[in-house]
Order: sequence, then structure tokens, then C-alpha cells
Amino acid sequence: MLTIAGFDPSSGAGVTADLAVFAEHRCFGTACVTALTVQSTVGLRAVEAVRPELVRETLEHLWADVPADGIKIGMLATAEIVRAVADFVEQVRAAGGRVKVVLDPVLRSSSGTELLSAEGAEALQSRLLPLVDWVTPNLAELSALTGQGIHTPEEMERGAEALSALYPQLGVVATGGHLSGGADDLVWGPAGEREWMRGERLASRSTHGTGCAFSSAMACRLAAGADGLLAARDAKGFVCEAIRRAEPIGRGNGPMNLRWRMRV
Repeated sequence: MLTIAGFDPSSGAGVTADLAVFAEHRCFGTACVTALTVQSTVGLRAVEAVRPELVRETLEHLWADVPADGIKIGMLATAEIVRAVADFVEQVRAAGGRVKVVLDPVLRSSSGTELLSAEGAEALQSRLLPLVDWVTPNLAELSALTGQGIHTPEEMERGAEALSALYPQLGVVATGGHLSGGADDLVWGPAGEREWMRGERLASRSTHGTGCAFSSAMACRLAAGADGLLAARDAKGFVCEAIRRAEPIGRGNGPMNLRWRMRV
């Protein structure tokens, strides 16, 4: 498995969290870092993007030696990096094979800090979304990608349908962790799959990186041969247990227990 994402020094999200999820799913993980961040459990202080030329070189050099069965894409930071990653995925597609690609469209941090520029968001929509298999937006990200206000389950359905209409090959999992009340996710697949995955809201402050973990777990299951519905169900179950079994770390919104299966 390959993760293309930012570096979180607190290991709640980003490449270090993705690698932990890969390992927990018995996958060997490789990584391309797109941005360095200054953050901890109490918040994000600064972001510095990696040069897009270095991202290109890393991906090309790594893939020539250790090609992956699945790719998870997270924080991309700039339009130039989005284009570099899109070029890379196009090359992977052109070479054939059935590599599964899952995009977690990281646009802003939970505290509201911009993690992808407006130009980058446009490049993501025009260059990258047509290339990936599944996208896993939360409510705010689905709103940004569709231009619709998304606050309710009914609006989630309309947003997922609108995104699917724009990209017919694309599967959408709209995550509902920010819904008032429940924590239900919607699967809207390219082959007509439609399912609400019901979930309970867990009382915990160990919830940093839920989107990263979900998309990484789903990518692992897809690469292993699961269909979209099963992969999404398994990813949701994995994240729920990672929250449930977490112990408080740090003074803020801490990491989940991404290695909980080792303790079962």
C-alpha cells in the first residue's frame, strides 16, 4: 500500500497514521510526504508544503521499485502537488493493472486552517477526481466539492448523487461524523450501490484522524479484493473500535488506537 499525504508529528493523522492502519491490515506500507505540519493534539500551528518536484521524484522512484496494490491519497496542500499526484496516477492507470485508489479530500483542518488552496481544490476536481475509484468526504468537504450546503442526511444523499453524476466512475462515501445526533455514513457507489451505514456517536476526545484512518482502511480492503460496500463497512467498524479502545493521549483531540487488534 502507498500513502500520499502530509506528516502529522503527533501521529494522529497523515502518513504515520496511514502506515499504522496499513500494518494493522497486514499490508506493507510505503509513503510520499506532501507537507510538513507543526501540530499536536491541541491544534495545528503551521504547514509547509514539500516541493512538487520532490513529490514527483519520490513517487516515480518508489513506484519503479515497490509498486503498490492500493493507493490512499490525503492532504495535498497546493495545486502543484495535486497536479503532480494526478500525473502519477495517470501513469499508473496507463500502465494497466487494477490498482485501487482512494482519495480523502483534505481541504481544512478541524480547527478551520486551510490545508488545500482554492486553486488546489479546483485542480483536485478537474484532474484527480476523474482518476480515483473512491472519495471519502465529510460534510464540509462534500459541500465544497458540490457547491451545496450539506447539513442533513437528505442533503448528504443529494450531494453524493450530484458528485456521482459529475464523475460516473467514482464511488462516494460521505462520512457523517459531523451530523447532529448520529454518526451515519452514506455509501453511493458507481454500480448503483446505495447504503446507509448506521453508527453510534461515541463519547471520546480520541477522534483525531478519523478521516485518514477510514480512507486508509477502505483502501486496504479494496486492494485485498473486497467490493466497495464491504470495504466501507469494514473501514467504519475499524474506526469505531479504534475510537472505542483508545486511551487519552495529549491535552486535546487525541489519536485513536489504530493498533487495537493487537490487544484483542
